[in-house]
Amino acid sequence: RAGMSSLLTVISPCVCPAALWLAAAVEVHTAKEVVAVNGTNQRLKCTFSSSSPVSQQLSVSWNFQPEDLSAHEPVFYFLKEPYQPPSGRFKDRVTWDGNIERHDVSIMVWNLKPSDNGTFTCQVTNWPDVYGTIGEVRLRVVQKVSFSEIHFLAVAIGSASGLMIIVVTAVIICRQRRRKARDRRLEAADTER
Repeated sequence: RAGMSSLLTVISPCVCPAALWLAAAVEVHTAKEVVAVNGTNQRLKCTFSSSSPVSQQLSVSWNFQPEDLSAHEPVFYFLKEPYQPPSGRFKDRVTWDGNIERHDVSIMVWNLKPSDNGTFTCQVTNWPDVYGTIGEVRLRVVQKVSFSEIHFLAVAIGSASGLMIIVVTAVIICRQRRRKARDRRLEAADTER
């Protein structure tokens, strides 16, 4: 028993920090992929959940890795207030679009270019929750909007609406013709009398 007790004493310090780390991790949530048109602006949404209340030491780091997998580049930083990058491809092209109290740490990227194709990462630390997941958003900048599901849905709704108008019009015309035919029969019956 003494051996088991000393073994637990040795193991306990190793187990507790791991359990605390799992319970006190920040979870970051992002869209996995965003498609935007060249020359437009795009909001990159990033939200987080934390087991601790929002801290004055909360920090947010946005980074970017181009499609060619070259080095990561800083995009945006937040600690008590937003900090834009002093240089690089995103200088004067990124603004804060989040709300810390609502656990939203999103940014807006302006005037998108094909060279912005790549992966944006969003990392949040909220003391004492300093560990956690890193959110990733893959951005694809295209020259024009492709025929998407939304367009297909709009065409389907438009077609269904057009078909309904044709059916309603046909029903009204059929009723008017029946009414006129009935009126003629009544007039003919009256004339025969």
